[in-house]
Amino acid sequence: MNRDELYKIAEAWFQQQDWKPFKFQKDTWKAFLQGKHGLLNAPTGSGKTYALWFPIVLNYIKNNPGYKTNYQKGLKAVWITPLRALSQEIRQSAERVTADLGTQMTVGIRTGDTSTKERTRMKKQMPDLLITTPESLQLLLASKGYDKVFKHCSAIVVDEWHELLGTKRGVQMELALSRIKTVSKDLRIWGISATIGNLEQAREVLLGPDTLAFENSVLIKANLKKKITVRSIIPEKMETFPWRGHLGLHLLEYVVPIINTSKTTLLFTNTRSQCEIWFQKILEKHPEYAGDIAMHHGSINKETRNWVEQAIRNESLKAVVCTSSLDLGVDFAPVETVVQIGGPKGVARFLQRAGRSGHQPGKESVIHFLPTHAMELIEASALQKAVTHNTVEDRLPYLNSFDVLLQYLTTLAVSDGFYPKDILPEIRQTFCYQAISENQWQWLLNFLVMGSQSLQTYDEYKKIEVEDDGRFKVNNRGIAMRHRFQIGTIVGNAHLSVKYQSGGYIGSIEEFFISKLNRGDVFTFAGRNLEFIRIKDMQVHVKNSKKKTRRVPSWAGGRMTLSAQMSELLRNELYTANQATAGQSKEIKSLNDLFKRQRRESIVPNTDEFLIETFKTRDGHHHIFYPFEGRFVHEAMGSLLGYRISLLSPITFSLAFNDYGFELLSDQIIDIQQVIDNNLFSTDYMSDDLYKSLNATEMARRKFRDIAVISGMVFTGYPNKGIKMKHLQSNSQLLFDVFRDYEPDNLLYQQAFRETFEHQLEEGRLRLALERIATQEIVWKPCEKPTPFSFPLITDRMSREKLSSEKLEDRIKKMAAILMRK
Repeated sequence: MNRDELYKIAEAWFQQQDWKPFKFQKDTWKAFLQGKHGLLNAPTGSGKTYALWFPIVLNYIKNNPGYKTNYQKGLKAVWITPLRALSQEIRQSAERVTADLGTQMTVGIRTGDTSTKERTRMKKQMPDLLITTPESLQLLLASKGYDKVFKHCSAIVVDEWHELLGTKRGVQMELALSRIKTVSKDLRIWGISATIGNLEQAREVLLGPDTLAFENSVLIKANLKKKITVRSIIPEKMETFPWRGHLGLHLLEYVVPIINTSKTTLLFTNTRSQCEIWFQKILEKHPEYAGDIAMHHGSINKETRNWVEQAIRNESLKAVVCTSSLDLGVDFAPVETVVQIGGPKGVARFLQRAGRSGHQPGKESVIHFLPTHAMELIEASALQKAVTHNTVEDRLPYLNSFDVLLQYLTTLAVSDGFYPKDILPEIRQTFCYQAISENQWQWLLNFLVMGSQSLQTYDEYKKIEVEDDGRFKVNNRGIAMRHRFQIGTIVGNAHLSVKYQSGGYIGSIEEFFISKLNRGDVFTFAGRNLEFIRIKDMQVHVKNSKKKTRRVPSWAGGRMTLSAQMSELLRNELYTANQATAGQSKEIKSLNDLFKRQRRESIVPNTDEFLIETFKTRDGHHHIFYPFEGRFVHEAMGSLLGYRISLLSPITFSLAFNDYGFELLSDQIIDIQQVIDNNLFSTDYMSDDLYKSLNATEMARRKFRDIAVISGMVFTGYPNKGIKMKHLQSNSQLLFDVFRDYEPDNLLYQQAFRETFEHQLEEGRLRLALERIATQEIVWKPCEKPTPFSFPLITDRMSREKLSSEKLEDRIKKMAAILMRK
């Protein structure tokens, strides 16, 4: 059957559905059937799934002319999804194509949710089309005879590649692809990405630096005009002194008409805690929504999440309060409207969430932006421009993640073993390890066999044996079992299952929150008030409670930072406050009173100005700096500047920071003119000064915990018998201290520092920010009292003091009232 005949099969199917295939879909079919690799860039809800399932099935038909009667068993394609929640949608699309085209192909899902019975069945006979996650793919590579499983695999599709790129899960995928490319000679590798800036680099990371593979690949862009409408919720009365402590709940009544006039509304929050609070408050104020509103986040049990997703499809819910758990690819056609509560901190995330509404080709996506405090309206205005100009963030890939490589090599050793001379060329064909040196490679091999130089006397670190023919192999069943349990790169705080005392799983909560509770304490979780009874066998036993409570679980990593692109957009939008009113957005116009009060005490900076404010309160001397670069950069810059100032004169500070700036608070005043005259924003010796200012060793020690887990030096425990986080931390700290004292050239020890600077502190962004400040005029404004710009910073610091939320709220309101009178 020639290609034209194959295209006709696909087009006939589309015609039967009253659809017409898009050009990007046809281009993808053509490139795939020509044997090319590729990256497909298309907006959410445009039919990306059919763009690749069709050529996979058509390729099978081409190679098996008697496909309707002569069925060829065996794995033919693997579809990788970063979220288990997406697998059912992808499966339905695949089954629809395979059934309607009359093939006998089977479709299977293998994720962490797959039952043991189903996994055992797959071991005997793999489905033709497999939908799985990066972690489950690694588990397949840890199975004996995996080369036979993948031998006739013709395609691997990595869905939502932008979510994996720039993470260690992405590195996992690079390594898996390097192996399967060798095993399967007719393999096509395809990525699918919706929102990403550096598309060419994304394709290179997916395919590796192999010139031949890259030359035999295509980048296909959909070029569909997706209409996205952004509507800011602007309160009638604007705060002049904004603060972030109320989570936007003061605007709850503005959301009610949006819910009432839409078929289904998704309300996105940035954290699970915020999700819980908003859900409770909506029901508290509007009990008539009971049964029509639900909640969805990653810590709620799978059955509840599945029920919510199905209820959205069935149009039986008016609204769902959710987190990023509903960000990606799930097809919810009934969703008409999305509400983003608080700044999403990134353009890509905002566009992804906007795409949840009107999730069909040609449909308009509508997203409402609800600010949690007044200054977030500047972000709203910036996002309007980003949508208009299609500005999206880059995702920067990892380099030399040795912890992931050690895990991968152990995976290969657990299955059939490996020969270093065969595997090294494959590894060098990945983007992450293209520059790995012979010395580094030998160090990694020695680490696998002997532990490391300082651990070689301890047998527990000797996992791999070198057999007579030079093959590296794990022969100890206990080591193999522990390794399979620990495959993955997502390392978080220990999670405990939350169950009713009488049985019934509710979800999971991080250990650090539960450890603060006493028996009888009541907390809100999964939309219920629960009374804590006890912890037993890594399970939290609870019962329902009628008591009211303000205690809501918090999850680590709850605070996000502005992306580089979002920071630049925010600054440019802020500068428009000094332009003529005609050139301003309605969001900037709505903040005119705030800007007027800001100008009374200080200024609203222009493009060529960098603002520093100083004033005194009962708390001490405040020194506020406004780079508008995001909280991670501000943490690093604040520490750096504090260190350099202390070299001029002995002084101690407390540091507070948010996305707009940072505060150095001291009991004595800083000579700001001295700071300016001594060029303390210089990039000279930046890395050394940053190392000294931040207690980088302590930060690297925390980072090393994850590296120790991923590389397999520290075991996290068996299912339902996990090791407590404090024990994991202490075990990894012991190893860190050993390497610091006896083996400072240890690659994993050095990696902890490198990741701290590159990923946590965003050293590259910090350098660019300092270079930008060097080109600006530094404007120092000694103020008599706090300004509107400084208010969110001051209140953010106060929220970390030992105050109850009620006392804090009262104190902030009093402060704002006093400032308004002056």
